Amino acid sequence: MACLLPLLISLWALFSNGLSFNRHHGRAVVNLVSVQDRWFVQRLDHFSGADTRVWKQRYFMNDSFTQTDGPVFLMIGGEGEANKAWMTSGTWLTYAEKFGAFCLMLEHRFYGKSHPTENMNLDNLRYLSSRQALADIGHFQTVMTQVLGLYNRKWVVFGGSYPGSLAAWYRMKYPHLAHAAVASSAPVNAVINFTEYLEVVQSSLGKNKSTCPTSIKEASESLLQLLKYQENYEKITDDFKLCELLQINSAMDLAFFLDAVAEYIMDVVQYNNDNREFEGVKGTNMTIQVVCDIMADLSIGAPYDRYVAVIQSLLKAHQEKCIDANYKKYIEKMSNTSWEGSTGERQWVYQTCTEFGFFQSSDSISQPFSGFPLRFYVQQCSDIYGPALTFSAIADSIQETNEYYGGFNIQGSRIIFPNGLIDPWHALGINANLSSELLAIQMPDAAHCADMYPARPEEPACLPFTRQYIFEILNKWLQL
Repeated sequence: MACLLPLLISLWALFSNGLSFNRHHGRAVVNLVSVQDRWFVQRLDHFSGADTRVWKQRYFMNDSFTQTDGPVFLMIGGEGEANKAWMTSGTWLTYAEKFGAFCLMLEHRFYGKSHPTENMNLDNLRYLSSRQALADIGHFQTVMTQVLGLYNRKWVVFGGSYPGSLAAWYRMKYPHLAHAAVASSAPVNAVINFTEYLEVVQSSLGKNKSTCPTSIKEASESLLQLLKYQENYEKITDDFKLCELLQINSAMDLAFFLDAVAEYIMDVVQYNNDNREFEGVKGTNMTIQVVCDIMADLSIGAPYDRYVAVIQSLLKAHQEKCIDANYKKYIEKMSNTSWEGSTGERQWVYQTCTEFGFFQSSDSISQPFSGFPLRFYVQQCSDIYGPALTFSAIADSIQETNEYYGGFNIQGSRIIFPNGLIDPWHALGINANLSSELLAIQMPDAAHCADMYPARPEEPACLPFTRQYIFEILNKWLQL
């Protein structure tokens, strides 16, 4: 559904007794400091009755809005540490205040402090999957309903990005437990070669007939030419602020460097003009417009020089001293099975290699970068997790994922799929209504998970209507 359709909601409802999405509305009575780590005894393997091993899974709670007849809202954690900021801010809490909801957030197994096993060796990582994560949620809901006396309450699950997919799949696979789901920016279709990602990056950079993608493509081709000669490596190291002198000894070294640089631009597009600062992520003013203004500034020099200026500006904005572009060191880091210092990268890449793919290659001709083909990502899987992860093995796992969940042909009811059209991930999401109860919301000019963040004056005009529409739909469904 197009973003403008929420205009069908009466203006009286929007500005009178509807939601108010100013910057401070919807904050919980609790503050961030008071949000405590809580622990739930969880099964290690939900699909083997003979395996009785358990572990402690972290969760958070906010009961400041709860009313006796209100629903239960569950925010699903994903591929990183569960952020307590969601318990004090975010659109879902604005809904919670209106509906009198009891709010919970469950951290995903193997991420953050939720350590099901002694370490992350390959034998243990086999317990890391979306299916085990969904079963975690089901067991958590069943037990918490009893422990907290949440009987006869409707549960609504929320999530963004991969957790958005989990929210949709949970409603689909556990319809007796989840009453409804809001699956923001959810990539529900697994694919090994996600060429559409960079195609959307190009279209987002090229809005309003901008020459930005063309300039970046010219810069990328110039960089490739420079990389053919080792005498240029010192200049490239200085230009792109690499942490150590560039060494290209293999195709993997080359692809890793080119991908590492391109990802700075990719991130600008994915999170363009968003509102992640409330999560504790340091915000920057680096938007598509800023990047493209630099790429259009002829006074800086050739496209290559402007590309260098963009990357240096992004490093400064993120307060990063240098880019680590050493593939050998990356593989060593990713092969570390210890929990100490883990940011979730080993775990998430494992899930992409064994369930989803999502490899954002430069194989398409309709995108501005060069040098990191699909085989680069497949080889990474093998280098990190062993030679058994061949192209064929990965492709088979991805097919199995789509067979299990349905891919684009997801079935079910009472699921909302908001997607920002600036966001490259929308290409793997639901962008048109599948039924009267599988609803898509397309948000022009909005970025990844934009509808989930607190409202702010600078946000795309589409977002207030999106949030209001979601509220109206949830209000309708909670009456059922």
